[in-house]
Amino acid sequence: MKAEIHPTYYPDAKVVCACGNSWSTGSTKAEIRVDICSNCHPFYTGEQRIVDTEGQVDRFYKRLEVRTEYKKSRDAAQVAKTSPERALAEFEITKKTLEAYKAAGIETAGQFIEKLQGGDEAVLALDGVGRKGLADTKKALKRSGFALPEGTDTEPEAEAAE
Repeated sequence: MKAEIHPTYYPDAKVVCACGNSWSTGSTKAEIRVDICSNCHPFYTGEQRIVDTEGQVDRFYKRLEVRTEYKKSRDAAQVAKTSPERALAEFEITKKTLEAYKAAGIETAGQFIEKLQGGDEAVLALDGVGRKGLADTKKALKRSGFALPEGTDTEPEAEAAE
């Protein structure tokens, strides 16, 4: 063995844990400081405690909180987008068709869908509403996520083919 190339060995090196526990062991350092030992580690103690290394748990909870807030705001925006109280003027509908709906007392998406419950013919019976205006209104509502009553086609050609 070569002389003077090996580190100094301390047979009674002192190990001190953050919890206050200490013991001696052999090491190349005279004193060793540790964060966790067998007296305070959750695996050995059976205690449910999160061992936070460099704030990783806090960072995780912050990311989780941001994600939760994002999902809530996205869900609220979706609910507002499909609210039956949403005005028909917010959709891409021609001015003439909007005026015809307004004259009939239909100003919100909910009122239009309620009228559509009677079928396409109930809406077409309104003065100033034609097949193209009806189809455009239904397409605009479907694009925004509204569920239209069953049996109402969005394409006027489908009815003409029958």
